[in-house]
Amino acid sequence: MRIYTRSGDKGTTSLIFGKRVPKNDIRVEAYGTCDEANSMIGISLSHLNEVDWNEKGQFEETLHRVQTILFHVGAELATPSDKEVTWKLKEEHIKELEQQIDEWDKELPPLKNFILPSGIPTSAALHSARTIVRRAERSAVALNDDDAYPLVVSYLNRLSDFLFVAARFVNHKCGGKELPLKADI
Repeated sequence: MRIYTRSGDKGTTSLIFGKRVPKNDIRVEAYGTCDEANSMIGISLSHLNEVDWNEKGQFEETLHRVQTILFHVGAELATPSDKEVTWKLKEEHIKELEQQIDEWDKELPPLKNFILPSGIPTSAALHSARTIVRRAERSAVALNDDDAYPLVVSYLNRLSDFLFVAARFVNHKCGGKELPLKADI
């Protein structure tokens, strides 16, 4: 299979099932931003190679599962709303995120103020992934006028919460410092 097809050279791309749309279509923005978030999660995980932490394997597994589901979220967004997507999000995927958030949050010091994205590189990259997921969520909301993707917006909303807690958790476990937001500038 060739990597390049030249079919997008005039500014269009194919959705799943072959429908062509402009590359600046909100649908392309939504699934492309999911892909960007997925890549940033990958960058965050690559920084774990520098860390000696006994829970690293379990943390990586959890984030690899999220990456897989996020890939499928993108596929769902790349499927025209009048077609049936092969793999759909389920409520259980959202519940998985919530359960993991609750589990990690129990081990974290309570937040007393806003924090700045910071800490070890894995944590900082997860904060960046969180902001990218928020952008994907905004694009999905713009696309979701016909309610064709009811769980996508919920999943992306919860995923940004998950990534915030994951960033705090890995930072806490690996000895990173959270920088509190200072009110005076």
